[in-house]
Amino acid sequence: MKNWTFTDPWQQLEDKKMILVEEAEKIILNHTKDFDSEDIPLLDSIGRILAEDLIADRDLPPFNRATVDGIAISFKDYLDGIRKFKIKGVQAAGQTPINIDSKGQCIEIMTGAAVNKNLDTVIRYEDLIIQNGQAIVQEVPIQKNQNIHPQGSDKIKGEILVKKDDIITPTISGVSASIGKVKIKVKKLPRILIITTGDELVPMDSNPTDYQIRQSNAINIQAVLKKYKIQAHAMHLNDNREMIETKLKSNLQHYDVILLTGAVSMGKFDYIPEVLKNLNVQKFFHKVKQRPGKPFWFGKSQESTLIFAFPGNPVSAFLCLHRYFIPWLEASLNLIPQVEFAKLSTELNFKPELQYFAQVKLMVNQNAELIASTINTNGSGDYSHLPDTNAFIELPWNKTKFSKGECYRIWRYNN
Repeated sequence: MKNWTFTDPWQQLEDKKMILVEEAEKIILNHTKDFDSEDIPLLDSIGRILAEDLIADRDLPPFNRATVDGIAISFKDYLDGIRKFKIKGVQAAGQTPINIDSKGQCIEIMTGAAVNKNLDTVIRYEDLIIQNGQAIVQEVPIQKNQNIHPQGSDKIKGEILVKKDDIITPTISGVSASIGKVKIKVKKLPRILIITTGDELVPMDSNPTDYQIRQSNAINIQAVLKKYKIQAHAMHLNDNREMIETKLKSNLQHYDVILLTGAVSMGKFDYIPEVLKNLNVQKFFHKVKQRPGKPFWFGKSQESTLIFAFPGNPVSAFLCLHRYFIPWLEASLNLIPQVEFAKLSTELNFKPELQYFAQVKLMVNQNAELIASTINTNGSGDYSHLPDTNAFIELPWNKTKFSKGECYRIWRYNN
């Protein structure tokens, strides 16, 4: 007897519409954009992206600098057998360097003070006896140029101290201050609007009915973007086609990016694809061969606004944000991507022919290997496990069994 396998023609059609994750990524990264630069106060720059090289405006250090408290001498006097030096003066940091007048003299000098160019050795107080205006050197080895930080030994005038495209840290702000930059050039950030949709969603400070849920996607996305110092605006729209179209149309010219969540799949109230088509927004793709987040939509308006339309389920939106939007943002800001892989701690099976993004908890084992431990969840609507994990591990669509110890790429969050 012949075996027959039924294939749903509608499912086949839908599968043909889907593109691979790698294709979606390539399309998105082909639409990165430089948002220019701006000058901002130094103290406001932490976490922003440096848009200029920081250049030494003078040698570093700018003078021969004493690294200990003690006396500065001419090493030639020491070689000539002198061990008792007459103190000519005392020099603090910031003062004009004092020179000696005759053989056998020294200068008491403090840490950070400039050493006169005619003096080439500094001896610690711990190796001296100071009495009656004289410094007596104890029986310790003395070397020429000891305890002196030479002028220009760190950097010379005109040399790059920090290259542009670095994230500004407190240490970089300190370097900027050292060269006198009270304002610093940083990359401008994209103007971003987050639009959530759905009649079932209510404000987070309200009491939902038994069949409603509080809005969380916008807060989640805004919190992630704060890491990049982006203050994204947000609004919520109910499932009303005319209202969605009106609000989208009025905002396309005011933002560089609009991030949508919800109303992007195949339901009767999923108006986003139709509305975007009515607004002549160019669709680059709709539906990606992945789980979660298969209904993901991406395109560009006539105003050059990029539209990332994520599914409304919280885990789907969260995954698409980290897998697609954040790489686009970092590439637009010219940040070097952090590509990481982790080993599975246990065997994992996934049968659908979709790229699978599993929530995992990362740890480093005794061999300094990054290990990913999977957890059981209840699908893309189950956001309760996100706080217990810190990455998605990306498993290829053309496999069904993933063995313990196999390495796959990870996408971090909660860090």
